[in-house]
Amino acid sequence: MQYRIPIASGKGGVGKTLLSANLAISLAQQNKTVIVVDLDLGGSNLHTVLGIRNRHQGIGHFINRKAENIESLVVETAQERHFFIPGDGLLTGTANLPYWRKLALLKQLEELTADFVLLDLGSGTTFNTIDFFLTSEAGLIVTTPDTTAILNAYSFLKASMLRLLQRSFPGKSAERQAVLEFMEEKVEGQDRSIQTLVANLSAINHESGRTAEAALARFRPRVVMNMGRTAQDIRLGGRLRQVVRNNLQSDVEFIAYLPQDELASRSPLERSATLLTYPQSKYAVAIHNCARRVLNEPVPETPKLFPDNEDLKELAEDFSPPR
Repeated sequence: MQYRIPIASGKGGVGKTLLSANLAISLAQQNKTVIVVDLDLGGSNLHTVLGIRNRHQGIGHFINRKAENIESLVVETAQERHFFIPGDGLLTGTANLPYWRKLALLKQLEELTADFVLLDLGSGTTFNTIDFFLTSEAGLIVTTPDTTAILNAYSFLKASMLRLLQRSFPGKSAERQAVLEFMEEKVEGQDRSIQTLVANLSAINHESGRTAEAALARFRPRVVMNMGRTAQDIRLGGRLRQVVRNNLQSDVEFIAYLPQDELASRSPLERSATLLTYPQSKYAVAIHNCARRVLNEPVPETPKLFPDNEDLKELAEDFSPPR
C-alpha cells in the first residue's frame, strides 16, 4: 500500500524542502521504500538539498510530453531504498500546469511503487499546489513560530478546505457555485465559518450537506513547527489552532517540532542532506521523531481534538534546549 504525503507551506523560507528531503531519508533508514517528488513547479531545488546534480530528466519532461511516464524519471540516491524524481529545473515554464496534464500527473503518482511517496510542493495557495496537497487526506503543513508564517499556514489550510468542498461537487452545479461565492467573500471577523457554508449546501440539498461534512471529516492535515529556538516557541502553535477553531470550526494536529539548527541550514550550501552529513544533530534527531510518528499513523483514522494542546505539550517535552 502506498502512503502519499504532500508537504506544503503557506509561505516560502520555512524549511519545507529541507523537511521533505530528510523525512524521506529517515523513512528509508527505517526500511521503507520512499520516493520523494519535487513538485515545486517553477522553483524546484530539492536536488540541491539532496546533493544530486541537476542533470536528470524530471517532472518538466513529463509535463511537456518528453517522457512517457514519471516512473522512468526515478533517480537513485545515496541512501538505500530512497529514490527521487526531479522537478522542472531543466525545462522551465511548467508553473502554469495545463489541467489535463495535471490529471495525468496525478494518475501517474498513484501508480508509483513505494511504501511512501513524499511530494515537495511549492509554497502558497495556487490551485495546482492545493490540488496536489489534496491527493492525500493527511498532508503536512510546515510553519515557523512567527506571526506571519502562522497566518500564512492558516490561509493555506482555509484555501485547501474550500478547494476540497469545491471539488466535491460537479462543475456548474448549484453547490459548486455556492462554494465559489463563499470563496470570494471574507470569512474572518464575520459570523460566517466553513460550517456556515456547509449549512448553505444543506439548504440546497440535504445530501449535499452530508457530502461536505464527510469530505471535511476525512481531511486531516498535520502541522510541523520548524525553526524553533526554545520550548516556548512550540506554544505559539496554539495561535494557529485558535484561529483555525475561530474561523474554520476545525482543529489541527501538530506532529513534529524541528529546532533551529545551524547544521541543518548548511545543507543547501554543502549539497548534502542533514541526516547523512550530521546524523547526530538536533535537527536529525527531531526528523527521526517525526518519521516515527508518520510510521505509527500514516493517516489519522479519526479526527483528533486537543482542547488542552496535549500534542504541543508532548512536543515541548521532547525538546532539549541547546546548551
